[in-house]
Amino acid sequence: MIAHLNGKLLAKQATTVILDVGGVGYEVTIPLSTFYELEEAGAPVQLRIYTHVREDALQLYGFKTARERELFMRLISVSGIGPKLGITMLSGMSADEIIASIRSNNLARLTSIPGVGKKTAERLVIELRDKIASLSSPALEEEFAARSGAGALPTEDAMRDDALSALLNFGYQKSAAEKAITTAIQEGGDISVELILRRSLRQLAKG
Repeated sequence: MIAHLNGKLLAKQATTVILDVGGVGYEVTIPLSTFYELEEAGAPVQLRIYTHVREDALQLYGFKTARERELFMRLISVSGIGPKLGITMLSGMSADEIIASIRSNNLARLTSIPGVGKKTAERLVIELRDKIASLSSPALEEEFAARSGAGALPTEDAMRDDALSALLNFGYQKSAAEKAITTAIQEGGDISVELILRRSLRQLAKG
């Protein structure tokens, strides 16, 4: 798999570039965040690459930084988000904004991106909130910690209500969702809304 390209920039558009590497021209799809950072045609360019293989095509997606590539990989790991939407997300807002929106459960900000509906935004928060902490900047984490510490810890009832609301928004029946949540909580351990949801979704998938 191609993970990195280093060559001469032959041409660039808002969402694609052509990179000459040893006489071979590679067409690479990029987000706007990378486009803004690129030099003019003729300049040497290095891009971090994600290779997406389909039955009918092999597509290259390029990023100026390893952090952007890693965030893209995390985004497309979420059900309902393919490479095209992942690029749209990184074009619609900066990596810091995406990370902050997911970490702070800012569904309104996430759904402002074309193609991201409420269910997709909720899946992003549930599946990635903890996983993308490592990609966050120190300044973002300070802000996040300050906001998180501002309120009291949520009660089990509050977490149950939040989890139920999310499952209902996913389209599950209330009775089935409530049963799955009860089972999830009974599994024990230090529970959180995210953990309850993960366990509940696992239960509902079995059913």
